[in-house]
Amino acid sequence: MRAPQGYHVHANGIRQHLLHYAGDGPQMLLIPGITSPAITWGFVAERLAEGFDVHVLDVRGRGLSESGDLDYTLDALADDAAALVAACGLNAPVILGHSMGARIAIRAARRAPGLFGGLVLVDPPVSGPGRRVYPSAWPWYGDSIRMAQKGCSVDDMRAFCPTWTDAQVALRAEWLHTCHYGAIRTAYDGFHTDDIHADMPHLDLPVRLVVAGGAPVIGADDLAEMQALIPHLQTRIVKGAGHMIPWDDLAGFLDAVMDFNA
Repeated sequence: MRAPQGYHVHANGIRQHLLHYAGDGPQMLLIPGITSPAITWGFVAERLAEGFDVHVLDVRGRGLSESGDLDYTLDALADDAAALVAACGLNAPVILGHSMGARIAIRAARRAPGLFGGLVLVDPPVSGPGRRVYPSAWPWYGDSIRMAQKGCSVDDMRAFCPTWTDAQVALRAEWLHTCHYGAIRTAYDGFHTDDIHADMPHLDLPVRLVVAGGAPVIGADDLAEMQALIPHLQTRIVKGAGHMIPWDDLAGFLDAVMDFNA
């Protein structure tokens, strides 16, 4: 097991916290999803560090990064990712983003061309203006956060995550309270108002899409549209996995990611 080193930097005007899982491969900035503090991706980052030098971000308003009265829009989060390259001493890192993190990666690469070495987009929500809604309803997020803010048990949290292991549920019960309610609401609403498809034709760096084959987030029509917008898109499908792919099939996730070359 690789013990991570936590550290803080000042980037894009705020304090940002990351966990570093040291490895000898290319540098990777891992941006988790909407309610996933960095520590919850630790079991994944440990394995990714066998092929990459991994820095996992606490997205603003989550974990140990700055929270409170901040800008939580997609553009602000994308600018965070760009600012972290210099603040963390990274050189053309691969950006691996899961869900919301993948949308951040797409927008960041559009706003800061040439800064990143490649993108690994893990099951990004493809909702947006005039598109179908994101398949997970808001109460799943809002109700669990409010419960965690009051203090909750592992059994309480398991009602929201019935397929997860005891360790995974316990970690979520411990850390979900750090997710700022307003930050999560802004991100969730942004799934339906931010147009990431408009960014896709501008991605001229290596891009790999990792699809959860057992989830309703990316369908066949969505995949075809993304391939048309990003002609050089590499695609890997983890069959049978839910949206939290490594939680369901860690080996399948690693097979889909570890051979990525920027």
